[in-house]
Amino acid sequence: MTVLHTEDLRKRYGQGEAAVDALAGVDLAVERGEFVSIVGTSGSGKSTMLHMLGGLDRPTGGKVYVEDKDIFALKDDELTIFRRRNIGFVFQAYNLVPVLNVYQNIVLPIELDGRQIDEGYVDQIVHTLGLESKLQNLPNQLSGGQQQRVAIARALATKPAILLADEPTGNLDSRTSQDVLALMRVTSEQFGQTIVMITHNEEIAQLAHRIIRIEDGRIVNR
Repeated sequence: MTVLHTEDLRKRYGQGEAAVDALAGVDLAVERGEFVSIVGTSGSGKSTMLHMLGGLDRPTGGKVYVEDKDIFALKDDELTIFRRRNIGFVFQAYNLVPVLNVYQNIVLPIELDGRQIDEGYVDQIVHTLGLESKLQNLPNQLSGGQQQRVAIARALATKPAILLADEPTGNLDSRTSQDVLALMRVTSEQFGQTIVMITHNEEIAQLAHRIIRIEDGRIVNR
């Protein structure tokens, strides 16, 4: 079942002769439970595409559907709520709240949304990511790899339709990167989580189920 798809997705920056097409008509479909890597060099349009897929920026043209919902047909406040409930994000910067411990960081988005925490599901995520002994630690008491695992747990805890990862291992050494990405694949398979990750690292991309290559704002290989 397709959980995410785009139709003729376009993004143009600037006007006239100075205009740059960061995305030039992207058609993409991602099935539920897939772990997809989007690979491209700097300036290829991959970060722009991730921002469009996550509703963080509006396209110049085209559509993005998440769970058959045309997300850009929503008003800004509606999109904010939809994004919080249906799209998880993992960035290169961990974006953890420094005064909250690991457990509090993981469940924060759920509490902000006023929803009941599924303790059993959170426990499963914590166990899968090997964070059981770190729940009372503050972020500054963790290594970079541990902080990124907390960020992944936080993104998964809301049970999003899709999880979007933007160069999630960019601040980690190669061995820790492999460990974190292996855990992301495990969570994809164990929880049936759909993951779309952008990276410039070909070796890391190989850990995904499918690799999509983008150049000059266009998909050239899927």
